Amino acid sequence: MIIFAPEMEKILKVHNVNDYARYIGAPVLHPLVSVIHYDELEHCRHSLNNYDVYGLFIADETLEELTYGLTKYDLHRHALMCVSPGQIGGKADIGEEIQTKGWALLFDPVLIHGTDLEKRMSAYSFFTYNTNEALLMDEGQRQIVVTLLEALRNELQGNDDEHQQHIIVSYIELVLEHVARFYAKQLSSQTAKTNDLLTRFENLLNRYYADGIYRTHGLPTVKYCAQELFLSPNYFGDLIHQITDDTASNAIRRFVMQRAQKLLIGGANIAQTAEQLGFDYPQHFTRVFKKFYGVSPSAYLKELSK
Repeated sequence: MIIFAPEMEKILKVHNVNDYARYIGAPVLHPLVSVIHYDELEHCRHSLNNYDVYGLFIADETLEELTYGLTKYDLHRHALMCVSPGQIGGKADIGEEIQTKGWALLFDPVLIHGTDLEKRMSAYSFFTYNTNEALLMDEGQRQIVVTLLEALRNELQGNDDEHQQHIIVSYIELVLEHVARFYAKQLSSQTAKTNDLLTRFENLLNRYYADGIYRTHGLPTVKYCAQELFLSPNYFGDLIHQITDDTASNAIRRFVMQRAQKLLIGGANIAQTAEQLGFDYPQHFTRVFKKFYGVSPSAYLKELSK
């Protein structure tokens, strides 16, 4: 169904996988899964989509002026991007016929409800990456994913028995596991290109306090730091973990606690330290400090006074 967004742009509401399949003229294969090979479509059309389903899209050419949220971007050859329920993406030129190449996999959350895959979905952080953080696959990686999509499509076309749902979910899980592996490799290769990320991260945290941002925002968060560094929170977190083998939230906590230590050594009392770090109340600061250092701030101050 086509609906109008508040800004009067037409949006395709992808409530189920076949809303999108029918719109672009792709075969309807299953009520909860759609595998689309764009090369085979005669009248594919642009659409700006509001998804209630999961989707993975492989672009086998450069697609220009796509939209994700409020951001415009280009998607390059052999790039894979992912969407999850609640996201908006695509191209706003509704109805314009195009010739495009690539693949798409869409699946409904209902399909994986109660399965082990449903429990694992939160581990696939790439579903919340920005589109400019798409997976850039080489030819070998692309072929692995496409081979799995072809096998899944064959399963959808040729079978309908008590084994089918388990086999379908298994294929989807295989696709997601390979995407996770390829992303891990991409993140690893990018750490060499982003060796200044930790420096920029630390400078950002220093400015957070130097500029008094903590007074209105409280403690710094992963989301704030990611936005300031022009990354999605999960992609930023995954990069930090790849570089440091620790989480971004732990890195922020370490920075804050080291700053707390300096404030206490400099003569600030517990209430003053908590306020100057962005804690809502001293008791919260005391709990975090004790958990981090193993002693309370008051015990730490007593040790300093000896």
